[in-house]
Amino acid sequence: MSDTHRAIDAVWRIESPRLIAGLMRIVRDVGLAEELAQDALVAALEQWPESGVPDNPGAWLMTTAKRRAIDLVRRQQRLERKVEEIGRDLELGGAGSVPEPEAFVVDDHIGDDLLSLVFTACHPVLSTEARVALTLRLLGGLTTPEIARAFLAPEPTIAQRIVRAKRALAKAKVPFEVPEGAELAERLSSVLEVIYLVFNEGYSATAGADWMRPELCADALRLGRILAELVPKEPEVHGLVALMEIQASRTKARTGPTGEPILLLDQDRGRWDQLLIRRGLTALERAETVEGPRGSYTLQAAIAACHGRARTAGETDWERIADLYAELATVSPSPIVELNRAVALMMAFGPEAGLEHLGGLADEPSLRSYHLLPSVRGDFLSRLGRLEEARAEFERAAALTQNERERALLLERAEACELP
Repeated sequence: MSDTHRAIDAVWRIESPRLIAGLMRIVRDVGLAEELAQDALVAALEQWPESGVPDNPGAWLMTTAKRRAIDLVRRQQRLERKVEEIGRDLELGGAGSVPEPEAFVVDDHIGDDLLSLVFTACHPVLSTEARVALTLRLLGGLTTPEIARAFLAPEPTIAQRIVRAKRALAKAKVPFEVPEGAELAERLSSVLEVIYLVFNEGYSATAGADWMRPELCADALRLGRILAELVPKEPEVHGLVALMEIQASRTKARTGPTGEPILLLDQDRGRWDQLLIRRGLTALERAETVEGPRGSYTLQAAIAACHGRARTAGETDWERIADLYAELATVSPSPIVELNRAVALMMAFGPEAGLEHLGGLADEPSLRSYHLLPSVRGDFLSRLGRLEEARAEFERAAALTQNERERALLLERAEACELP
C-alpha cells in the first residue's frame, strides 16, 4: 500500500462519520448517504495519488460528496416537478409552467448531524446485533470484512445484517434527529449499550483464539469520546467513557508474551497506561459533578477507579468496591453484578463470605451456561483448600467458555488443584 493510500485510509476512518452525517441532512436516507460518501472516497482514490493529499482532506471529501448529493436532490426535484406538470397538463388540457427550483441550501451543523447519526444507527427498531454492526460501519469507519473479523462472523452474514438494518430504518421512516425529553434518556441508553458492547467484545472476546481485540476497544473509546463532546451534560456518557478509559489502561498488562491471559491481581501495574487512567479519572469527576444518584456506568467507573488508584493489588480498597457493587445492585440489578459483588466480598472479608454470596446464584437460569460462575466458585474453593471441588468447577468452566485462551487458562488452574 502506498503512502497516499495509507493516508486515505486514515482520513476515511476519521472523517467518514462526519461525512455520512452531513449527507444524511441532505438525503435523509442512511443507505444513500453512505453510497455518496463512498463515491467521494472513490474520487479521492482516483485523484489524490496524482494531485496529492489536500491540506484539508476532510473538507475535500465533504465538498465532493455534498455536490453529488445536491445534484441528486435537484434531479429528483426536477423529476417530481415534471411529473406534477404533466399531471396538471392532463387535468387542464393545456400547458403549464413551473418556476425554477430555489437554490439548495446546506446548513453546516456537523455536531448536530453527527449526534443525529448516532441516534439513527442505534435506533431501537433494530436488533442489538444490527445496531452494533451499523454503528461500526457508519461511525467507526470499519469495512464489512473488518467487522466480520472482529466478531468472528461470516462476511456475508455481516453484510446482510447491515443491508437489512438500512432497510428497516427506511421502512420505519426513522427521523434523522436528536430525540428530546423522556425519549432522549431512553434512546441514549441504547447508544451507550451499543458502544459498551463493542468495547467489551474487544476487552474480553467471547470466542476465538485471542483473548482481546484491542482495535475494537479503540473504536468504542473513540465513539465514546465523540459522544461525550456532543452531549457534555449527560453524566452517564462521561461515566461510560471513564469506565472504558480505565479498563483500556490495562491492555498491555492483560496478556503475556504468547497472548495468554493475565488476571487482574497478577498484572504488572507498571505496564498500565497512566495517561488513560488520568483521562478516566477526569471523566469520572465530570460524571460525578452532576447532582442526583449515580448511574450504572458511573458506578462501574468508580469501581474501576479503585483499581486504577491502587499502586499494588494489595492496596486495593476492596471494602469500598463491595459497597459500590451493593449500590450498583440497587441501580441496575443483575446476576452478573451479584457475581462480581461476591468476588469483592471474598477479597474484602475472605472466601467464606464470597462463597456464601454465591449460594444465592446457584439456581439463576441466566448463569447456567455462563463460564465465569463456576470459574469464580472454583477460585473460592481453591482458596479454602477444597481442591477436588475446585478442580471440578474449573473443568466445568473450561467446557463452557468459547474462547480458546480462556479455556487453556482454566484447564491450567484445574491441573494446579491436583491433590499431592
